[in-house]
Amino acid sequence: MPNIRPFEEFEPLIDDSAWVDPAAIVIGNTKIGKNSSVWPLVTIRGDIHEIRIGESTNIQDNSVLHVSHDSQYHPGGAGLYIGNGVTVGHQVTLHGCTIGDHSLIGISSVIMDHAVIENHVMIGAGSLVTGGTTLKSGFLYVGRPVKKLRKLTDQERQYLEYSAGHYVKLAARHRKSAQ
Repeated sequence: MPNIRPFEEFEPLIDDSAWVDPAAIVIGNTKIGKNSSVWPLVTIRGDIHEIRIGESTNIQDNSVLHVSHDSQYHPGGAGLYIGNGVTVGHQVTLHGCTIGDHSLIGISSVIMDHAVIENHVMIGAGSLVTGGTTLKSGFLYVGRPVKKLRKLTDQERQYLEYSAGHYVKLAARHRKSAQ
C-alpha cells in the first residue's frame, strides 16, 4: 500500500484488526495495535525514532505524530508512545511524548517531547503541553500552556472508555464499507 511505507530498515507493523484510512500515511519504525484506527490525512512518521500505538486507540483526522532523533543536543532523542484506549482528537500534534491508557487529547492540542500524560487524563481542545511536563492521572487540563483545571467526574472517566470503544466500532464500519 502506498500509504504504508518503510524507511530504511524499518517497516510499519500494523495489526490486521487495525484500520488505517487510505488517505493517511504511516512511515517507518511504527507499530499500531489491535483495533486501533488512523483516520484521513493523519501523518505518522517513525523515521528517526520509534512510534508505538496501543490497542483500541484512535488517531483522528489531520493529526501529526513524530519523534526526535538522538543527538548531542537531544541525548537519546524522544520516541512516541501512546497507550490503549486513547482518543486523539482532530489536528493534534504529538511529538516524542508518552500518552497513558484511556486518555483523551482534545482537538488541535500539541504535546511536546518528553511530556508524560498519565492514565485517565483529559486534555481540553487547543491545549499546549510543553516538553518534560507530567500530567497526573484523573484530571482535566486546559490552556496554552496547560494547567490542571479540576478532577475528572465519574461521567468523564466513563466517557474516556466510551470514546475509544465508539471509534473501534466506527473503524469496523469503515473497513466493511471499503470492501
